[in-house]
Amino acid sequence: MNQILFNRALRVLLATNALILVAAAMLGPIYALFVEEIGGDLLDASLTGGTFALAAGVATIISGRFSDRIERNELIVVVGYCLMGTGFLLYTAVDSIWFLLLVQSLIGFGEAIYAPAFDSLYTKHIAAHKVGRGWGAWEATNYFSAAAGALIGGLIATSFGFPALFIIMALLCFASATYIYLLPREVL
Repeated sequence: MNQILFNRALRVLLATNALILVAAAMLGPIYALFVEEIGGDLLDASLTGGTFALAAGVATIISGRFSDRIERNELIVVVGYCLMGTGFLLYTAVDSIWFLLLVQSLIGFGEAIYAPAFDSLYTKHIAAHKVGRGWGAWEATNYFSAAAGALIGGLIATSFGFPALFIIMALLCFASATYIYLLPREVL
């Protein structure tokens, strides 16, 4: 039954995107603690979080236009995942709010690059009569990934510190990007 609801392309997209969602969720609940650790306060956490959202919003408008013109949307997804992974890795070097603003912009840009292309690919592989199920599966994956990421992120940061957390977040992104890049073209 799972095979009927979710073809190989959807399973690949759900699994690889779940890793990205887990990676992002690993920092979410404890982000303000990280900002405080580098010398910031709650207002700085809000400012840098807002910077991420602003960068992602502006870049998504532009990225959405280009994703309709590009034949290999999976490569755009790979680029976005790699940009996010690079941003997560750069967290390990953040030592000021200004540098954090730049890193947050990069991560927002990476998310904006991949999101419209991902949505286009995902929609392309949903059967016309199962659109609600298909997007419902993605929404559920989003929530389950957020729950898992929040718990795992807190455990890792508590046990090993923020640098270990950031490296693991980056590795999840790079693993997803590599898997999609190495897939045979006809899968997506």
